[in-house]
Amino acid sequence: MFGAICAGRAVQTNIQAVSDTQFIFHLPSPSTINHLVVFLLPEAAALLPPTHGATVHIQFPNKPFQLLGAISLSKPSAIFRLRSTAGAAQGTEGADGMMDDAAALAVGDGEAILGISVEPLESVQAQVAALEGALVVKSSTGPPPTTVLARRIIKNAFNFLSSFATGSASGDVVPLKSFQDWWVKFEKKIEYDPTFLERDDE
Repeated sequence: MFGAICAGRAVQTNIQAVSDTQFIFHLPSPSTINHLVVFLLPEAAALLPPTHGATVHIQFPNKPFQLLGAISLSKPSAIFRLRSTAGAAQGTEGADGMMDDAAALAVGDGEAILGISVEPLESVQAQVAALEGALVVKSSTGPPPTTVLARRIIKNAFNFLSSFATGSASGDVVPLKSFQDWWVKFEKKIEYDPTFLERDDE
């Protein structure tokens, strides 16, 4: 009924039934898993009524189960990206129109358990909505104000240019070429990592 693929590994269909509506997969070496795909097998359409869906959860060693997202007949697969930093699951719309559910979760050694729970669609939708709502609250602070970004740009420029300053009677002087070099370096950094100015450590 359900299948799972860990990136770089074989497809798993050896699901274990915990109850009539709850199922699990065992995932060894979870710290090596970058992506996880959960999908409905072809025969699921005959076994899963259109009034029901399935919530997808993961449990890492010594951690409680965490909701990743859901699948259903209208959304028969989902991709989960597992990261090594603690956080919550979040969803982004994929190019194929399906939801790529990304999870920033703490990954430890041992064995992880992938849990699937078949529930009425109303319950599934409520849980996913609560999950998405929690993400909106966490991200509602938005980017730093313009004044903060301006200070960080100035600080970045000052730290770079101060090493080129030479003393003169009128004060410290920085060659124009040094400023040009900083600007080229700064633009490349922005292109490589557009969000670096939004982090407090910059």
